[in-house]
Amino acid sequence: MENLRILVTGGAGFMGSWVVDELVKRGHVVTAVDNMLGGQKENINKNCKFVETDLRNKEKVFELVKDQDLIFHLAAYAAEGQSFFSPIEINDVNLRPINNLLVAAVNNNIRRIVFTSSMAVYGNQSPPFNEKMPRSPVDPYGAAKSYCELMLEIFSSAFNLPYVIIRPHNVYGPRQNIADPYRNVLGIWINRILRGLPPIIYGDGKQTRAFSYIEDITPAIVNAGFSDKAQNQIINLGSDEVVTIEEACKTVLSVMGCTFKPIYMDKRPGEVKYAYCTVDKSCNLLDYKTNNQLQKGLAKMNQWAKNFGAKQLVYKIPLEITKNVPKVWLEKIL
Repeated sequence: MENLRILVTGGAGFMGSWVVDELVKRGHVVTAVDNMLGGQKENINKNCKFVETDLRNKEKVFELVKDQDLIFHLAAYAAEGQSFFSPIEINDVNLRPINNLLVAAVNNNIRRIVFTSSMAVYGNQSPPFNEKMPRSPVDPYGAAKSYCELMLEIFSSAFNLPYVIIRPHNVYGPRQNIADPYRNVLGIWINRILRGLPPIIYGDGKQTRAFSYIEDITPAIVNAGFSDKAQNQIINLGSDEVVTIEEACKTVLSVMGCTFKPIYMDKRPGEVKYAYCTVDKSCNLLDYKTNNQLQKGLAKMNQWAKNFGAKQLVYKIPLEITKNVPKVWLEKIL
């Protein structure tokens, strides 16, 4: 395989750092960029070039994209629930970078952009979500991801810019930011238990999700940069194991050897109750395989988290709307 020059955005973050590691392992020359809003210094691969900057700065983006072959765009503030209450800042973080990257990609003849989107674009449709379903987001984060996808399609049509859109669902594992109070429910539960607190479930716990282990997801994301069959495709990416939130919580408690009982609180505004995807396309085009069912993946994550240690919560983006906001967010009592 040809060794390429590759830019990875969000390269110090959870998913981005795993993608950087995989690309470096495959022999590519990688530049990782991150604004450190959710990234961690310990996630940075020592064999990549790392640049700390904000992708909202178009001059910096143009400079970064120059002389690159591929772009893996994973940078995002993926707080779907919080996006109702902080839409100005979250949309700014998630929308401006795609415009800067697209302009730079066209002007520098980038071979392909792999964009990490979200199953939030499906909204409240009936699962399993498949790639032929229309975009129908019900929250600002899903709307932003839909915009990014549409822009990729428009620029591909206008300028022959190749792309792959990946829609991962509920990815978890080592390096996840367990100090974030707004996203990554498994990480929030693990961190609470490490701090001697019981997990919190919003609503009745019957919500369904397909939690996807990071080591299963990463090779498939990287394959999206090189597969001819994947070019200009939208591809769901995630586990084929569907569980309820209650079942997931019981699994977390089990692997951590904990006897806590979860606390049930009011459901969160706008939360989609049933959300999981088809996986056939990712298996066929990206060689995806679910090698780690939830019990196995959580056991690995728990071992990492115990070594990493409990973390105090960090509230990086302030709430812009307080009407109907969950009490635990408003009073910072997670």
